Amino acid sequence: MKINNIKHKAMLRIIKTVFFAFIMIGFIQSCESNLDLQPEDNRLTADAVFEDPAAYKAFLAKIYAGISLSGQQGPAGDADLSGLDEGFSNYLRLYWKMQELTTDEAIIGWNDGTIKDLHAQTWTSGNEFIRTMYSRLFYQVALTNEFLRQTTDAKLDARGVDAALRAEIQDYRAEARFMRALTYWHAMDLFANVPFVTENDPIGAFLPPQIQRADLFDYVESELLAIENEIVPARQNEYGRADQGVVWMLLSKLYLNAEVYTTTPRYSDVITYTNKVIGAGYSISTNPYYHLFLADNNTNGTQTEVIFPIAFDGLNTQSFGGMTFLVHAPVGGSMTPSNYGINGGWAGVRTTATFVEQFPGEENSADGRALFYTDGQTKAIANVSPFTNGFAIEKFRNVDVNGVQGSDSTGDFADTDFPMFRLADAYLMYAEAYIRGGGGSAANAVTYINQLRVRAYGNSTGNITQSDLTLNFILSERSRELFWEAHRRTDLIRFGQFSSQGIWPWKGNVAQGVTTESFRDVMPIPATDLGINTNLQQNEGY
Repeated sequence: MKINNIKHKAMLRIIKTVFFAFIMIGFIQSCESNLDLQPEDNRLTADAVFEDPAAYKAFLAKIYAGISLSGQQGPAGDADLSGLDEGFSNYLRLYWKMQELTTDEAIIGWNDGTIKDLHAQTWTSGNEFIRTMYSRLFYQVALTNEFLRQTTDAKLDARGVDAALRAEIQDYRAEARFMRALTYWHAMDLFANVPFVTENDPIGAFLPPQIQRADLFDYVESELLAIENEIVPARQNEYGRADQGVVWMLLSKLYLNAEVYTTTPRYSDVITYTNKVIGAGYSISTNPYYHLFLADNNTNGTQTEVIFPIAFDGLNTQSFGGMTFLVHAPVGGSMTPSNYGINGGWAGVRTTATFVEQFPGEENSADGRALFYTDGQTKAIANVSPFTNGFAIEKFRNVDVNGVQGSDSTGDFADTDFPMFRLADAYLMYAEAYIRGGGGSAANAVTYINQLRVRAYGNSTGNITQSDLTLNFILSERSRELFWEAHRRTDLIRFGQFSSQGIWPWKGNVAQGVTTESFRDVMPIPATDLGINTNLQQNEGY
């Protein structure tokens, strides 16, 4: 059962009310001054809400749904953050844009506000997409903090919670701490030095202190290590919920980028934790690569390698963000929407020639990961706006392995789950850490990569040898395997190719591409929050 197929909508609306009444006025106003974040009804108390034992799991479901949804009733009302369009303010949609539109893997033709500044790398501290990502991150942190406040031993004692439910709540608390660590990792990766609040800070109007990136790294690491042996064992939790394998995966990601975050490399720790992931019983599916991104990817056999999915359901998780965006926005031109299980394409997102050229043979590559649609599309992008400039990508579809549309008969909302973490990434992280001197085995690194390439090619013709294990190869292979899965910006920064070195079409707002300023490796703190919170200092260069 997908935990964020939320059935307790009335309960969640009550939780939203209490949550706002307790915390929103202070913390979120600090993060985004011009949001209307007043509670719909502040007469309820937390104790009244939690008289219902089901409230604890419903609140946890809301935390998970904070990634996939941006409101309580779907795309047409009752938003989490009043004043922001629910599709526009969706966590996954915004995070994907930060990680992909800023790179060679994706470009968008729309003229919505300053959206084109993301690919051009010309954004400012007033960019509304960056600002809304920041607001969404700290809404999510505030939500997890409040859940932890409401599930202390003292609170449970006062409510007379029985032993059986207490045991469940301890699991929920570990999952909530993971979700907060995940969000703080995203904040650290994007914004570096950010406001910092935990459940131990006061409720009400106060200005959060700014934490330095290296200190936030230490905090996220300590939280993950603290829950490593408290959370449900790997592969033993409900689908879509965090477990020990997910914790190990995030630790691996954290350590892989430690040199960026703290200046101190931690590649031996990458080997340690990817070994734990690899040994936990996940497996690379032998199904075709594209099956990983279909509407039945939770049941079609590829789920064996997905470590942490963001679950979607066309009937129960309706939003114009998330997978609705990732299925609709890449469809346009001569593409037939019904082939992708949707009622119409949004004609927005394509890719650049730089990404296409990473595949031998390009659009005719024997590599099955080259999911390009080229009919009527030009590889070169003479003009950013027309959808037909740039090859289209056919990665995410709202159909199953038999081509049958997802559960929403209107074709609006997708069943396809987003693979935030999967085993292929662990294999590639292991190989990279080996090359960077973290230990491990060359033979294992080659074996892991060749498992991915055998699936991609359908045979061993694409296999590599130890002599192919170079950092340049790994960067390209990560792109070929993980494109459009929200890793690329972080990868390019780690390899020193994001701003002042790498070049791709329309970077710097120039057709052939130019380098940009190195300070763009970190996003700006939004000007609106700087105007409210006097504890904050802007990141260098902005």
